[in-house]
Amino acid sequence: MTNPMLAPTSESDLAECIATATGPLAISGGGTRGLKPEGTALSTAGLSGITLYEPGALTLVAQAGTPVAEIEAALAVENQMLAFEPMDHRSLLGTTGDPTIGGVVAANISGPRRVQAGACRDFLLGVRFVDGTGEIIKNGGRVMKNVTGYDLVKLMAGAHGTLGVLSEVSFKVLPRPEATGVLLLTGLTVADAVRAMSSALTSPYDVSGAAHIPEGQDGSPVTMIRLEGFENSVTYRAKQLKERLSQFGPSEIERRIDGPVSTTAGWRWVRDVETFAGTDEDVWRVSIKPSDAPALTATLKDARVMLDWGGGLVWVACLSGIDIRSKVPKGHATLVRASDQTRKQIATFHPEAPPLAKLAADLRKNFDPKGILNPGLMG
Repeated sequence: MTNPMLAPTSESDLAECIATATGPLAISGGGTRGLKPEGTALSTAGLSGITLYEPGALTLVAQAGTPVAEIEAALAVENQMLAFEPMDHRSLLGTTGDPTIGGVVAANISGPRRVQAGACRDFLLGVRFVDGTGEIIKNGGRVMKNVTGYDLVKLMAGAHGTLGVLSEVSFKVLPRPEATGVLLLTGLTVADAVRAMSSALTSPYDVSGAAHIPEGQDGSPVTMIRLEGFENSVTYRAKQLKERLSQFGPSEIERRIDGPVSTTAGWRWVRDVETFAGTDEDVWRVSIKPSDAPALTATLKDARVMLDWGGGLVWVACLSGIDIRSKVPKGHATLVRASDQTRKQIATFHPEAPPLAKLAADLRKNFDPKGILNPGLMG
């Protein structure tokens, strides 16, 4: 007989669920990222709603179970956005449900704009969460400020619910850019694409995305470099960047103003790794130095790849059950999509160095002394 799902609808209910738990809890928001830790399911989807939004202060506060789509819709009315462009895993993983803002924070989900703007944790102002004893903890606030003591805000971003269960998060948001331009280069090798993207990212032209797909939507290699901002600025920077990268061959500028269509669709395709959707391959997310990307891709003979963040992030689709970590001596690899059988053999997260592993274990012991929050998920 399976345990019923715990579905608290308030922070106090959440605290009681955790305080009275007698066994492991499998924490989830919208259930879209496919992780299946052992334990009684505890969903935060019932803790939903935007509790404060001040467009003039570029600040938004929401309960953890609030759907990301609801937040993005509210921001769009004020012509604002989440700066870190969170990935939607549903097409890649074949999952259903609604991604929640708490899940985004718990996994520090960030998209292509991270290369310019930063990650989810960089825009996180404050958190409320319940630790493994059922205690409600608040850290940070609703404005950017210097931190004294423990920076639990940053610590909770990327902890995957192993230190505490988020109940509320607050963010700094940004104005939506007026115009978007994408410089498209076709036919480049991975090595040339990395050189072109690195040149663009080190230029003064404020690039907000750089990706390379060896098999683009038409089957041929395409390198995409994105510029955002005011219309005149985007036009000028795109022309300058096109001249700067002329050594890599002819390029095309795709530009739309006020609600880009094709440019937005193209970057959503990159953001959500849709090129690997609908197959039975394992999918890995590899973080390395961009300069190491060509050598890595050359060793992955029977795999497909996509490069984001100028090559610092390499998505790999390969045959099921192959552990590619031996090919990543400098960096780390996360197994994002795999069968249940493969997950029993290969850990989801990259093994940590012993000193870091001890530090992480000590943190989990302090925040979750009973060891009930997503146990075994991260080590």
